[in-house]
Amino acid sequence: MAFDVARVRGLYPALGEGFVHFDGAGGTQTAAPVIEAVADAMRAATGNRSTAFAPGRRALDLVAGARAAVADMLGADPSGVVLGPSATALTYTLARTLGAAWRPGDEVVVSRLDHDANVRPWVQAAEAAGATVRWAEFDRTTAELPAGQYADLVTERTRLVAVTAGSNATGTAPDVATIAKTAHAAGALVCVDGVHSVPHGPTDLSSLGADFLVTSAYKWSGPHLAAMVADPARWESLRPAKLIPSADAVPDRFEYGTPSFPLLAGVTAAVDHLASLDPAAGGDRRERVRAGLAAAQAHEEAVFDRLLAGLTARPFVTVYGAPARRCPTVSFRVAGWTPARTAAALGGAGLCLSSGDYYAYEYFQAMGLRDTGGAVRASVYHYNTVDEVDRLLAELDRLAETEGTMVR
Repeated sequence: MAFDVARVRGLYPALGEGFVHFDGAGGTQTAAPVIEAVADAMRAATGNRSTAFAPGRRALDLVAGARAAVADMLGADPSGVVLGPSATALTYTLARTLGAAWRPGDEVVVSRLDHDANVRPWVQAAEAAGATVRWAEFDRTTAELPAGQYADLVTERTRLVAVTAGSNATGTAPDVATIAKTAHAAGALVCVDGVHSVPHGPTDLSSLGADFLVTSAYKWSGPHLAAMVADPARWESLRPAKLIPSADAVPDRFEYGTPSFPLLAGVTAAVDHLASLDPAAGGDRRERVRAGLAAAQAHEEAVFDRLLAGLTARPFVTVYGAPARRCPTVSFRVAGWTPARTAAALGGAGLCLSSGDYYAYEYFQAMGLRDTGGAVRASVYHYNTVDEVDRLLAELDRLAETEGTMVR
């Protein structure tokens, strides 16, 4: 069944404002069922978690519902789903917890392709423990992250390997399963940043080989909350710093403070929304969400192919990276225009694109681009269309014909 993008677009109220959103890598628009679920939860009587009264039991149900939804999305166990305010916050919690057991001579491996949220927490935890940081490098031309290099990077002293499943700068989708196999052979743990990959296709925790996988709901039509998933037994072995009276059970002991119960309702609704993207799909929610994301992925790839072909065909555009496997994201520069000025000009025409380094700090440092403004990023989501791509390309042509002939 063909992906009905018109039907899907109708489920995003914000699209009615007329802006073109090529900034999904920074955050998608929110689906109507999510908005309604959050509003309904805020209208209803909800107490803090308690079995003593109905509003307290409602809060418990909202937490359990969000865990189950995320688990269905990622192929995880609900009791291994840790919820939190952001991927960065959750990764810091994990890094501090694991790092407390590291000693001088231990090693961690990070990559220069990753978002800084999957780099800096590990670097800082290693520094605090006196451990050694080893760096995986990307190919400067293709932006590939060669999996073979990990055979040399990972040793018997490696405690953790952190790697992205999808670069938020170049879209590169590394061979995480092979990297994880190398890490596990040496006894190391693997933390996978799935923030940019999870929205763009079916994801399975075990297939990736991830010991920990983090994702952010606001990158897949949901509210600003995140989740980190792992085998519950993996969480059981870890003891984070926590308040004495707070829950000591897994996964609760990794969650600080009282959660936003209405936003948790939105997380569940977002997964249900993704499970509805292929109306012909049957089975349980896990099967339907995989089918929905597969249908969305095929649509996104077709739209992105047109975008990438259009950008590379224009001599005044420099595209960074050409990975063989990628999420639908690309970074580029327009000759004679700084990235910030390009983004502002496109924004004035109703086209929303990010500029800068988008927290892909190490990538832009290595490329020598960060000090001159980084790049402009275009990221396709399943509500984008070929017509929107053509509108962007036409606006780039218009910019190239203006007075901007020198970088300023």
